[in-house]
Amino acid sequence: MDEVLRALKYRAWHRGTREADMMVGGFFDAYHASWDAHDRALFAALLTEQDVDIMAWAIGTQQVPERYQGPMMDAFRRLDFIKVNK
Repeated sequence: MDEVLRALKYRAWHRGTREADMMVGGFFDAYHASWDAHDRALFAALLTEQDVDIMAWAIGTQQVPERYQGPMMDAFRRLDFIKVNK
């Protein structure tokens, strides 16, 4: 994993709450291998947003801003990457 991806992974998995870590970090783990430079930049921008906003966009309680609409957010909103241990 290159330096940029390592930094994105760290930021994705260290959000501040367990729920946000699982959502954002889980998304990173599931999808980062297929990202090009544009996707990396978009994810880096997403990481600057507040966790409550990211989570609301993912579960559909807030409208996704136009700048984040597209394939990445569509994948994020599926939430099929989150593994819950029972």
